[in-house]
Amino acid sequence: MKKLHLIIALLVAGIALQSCTTTNIFSEPGGKPDTSIAALDSIFYDNPEYQYHIQVDDKVNISVWNHDELSIGSVYGIYNSNEVYGKWLLVDRNGNIEIPRLGTMHVEHMTVIALKDSLASRFGEWLVNPIVDVKIMNMEISILGEVRNPQVVTLDTEQTRLLDLIARANGFEFYADKKQIKVLRQVGRDVHVANIDLSQNDSLLKRNIALYPGDVVIVPARNAKRLDRQLSNIIPFTSVATAVAILFNAF
Repeated sequence: MKKLHLIIALLVAGIALQSCTTTNIFSEPGGKPDTSIAALDSIFYDNPEYQYHIQVDDKVNISVWNHDELSIGSVYGIYNSNEVYGKWLLVDRNGNIEIPRLGTMHVEHMTVIALKDSLASRFGEWLVNPIVDVKIMNMEISILGEVRNPQVVTLDTEQTRLLDLIARANGFEFYADKKQIKVLRQVGRDVHVANIDLSQNDSLLKRNIALYPGDVVIVPARNAKRLDRQLSNIIPFTSVATAVAILFNAF
């Protein structure tokens, strides 16, 4: 009878293992990736000359000092508006925006500096030394996975650092796999992936790569998380099996 009870318990545990398996979609199949610095895709090398280029669906603020009638969401005004209140120009599918008094202007692929200079030149046809500022409202980086606050982070600058982004997400969760952090970056139609190892303190500054708007950072979970979830599902079943065995012995 005791053997029967043991067999029942093992069967229940086996069923639980098969039915409660989880998959870490961010883990590397077939082994760990090469996270050495030399293995990084050159697209992730620091580029001091990097500038953000305006894209379709970007939200653009234009500020002209002392000329609210020419401004859209002016940063110079007392009640300047942000993305939430809709005071911005949307770059349409043709890469154009409609600017007061200037009309349609093609801005896709322009840098912020180039757009500021162009607007200052155009407004300078009837304004004396116009002061123009341009801001892109939706420069964002996403951070997902085993961090305390996964989120889409809006940037005030054209780039930030990996450790800064993790700090803004309030740090790692307990199960975070710091050896296999992934950074996804799209260039044209291609998506490049960098595997970053932040498990060693001496490599933190070396691996603190620059992140650009549009990047996605993924912090995967260690395998221990999957095991703990399986055990949490198995324990109730084994408890029931143990209770059944006790009842059999009692009667």
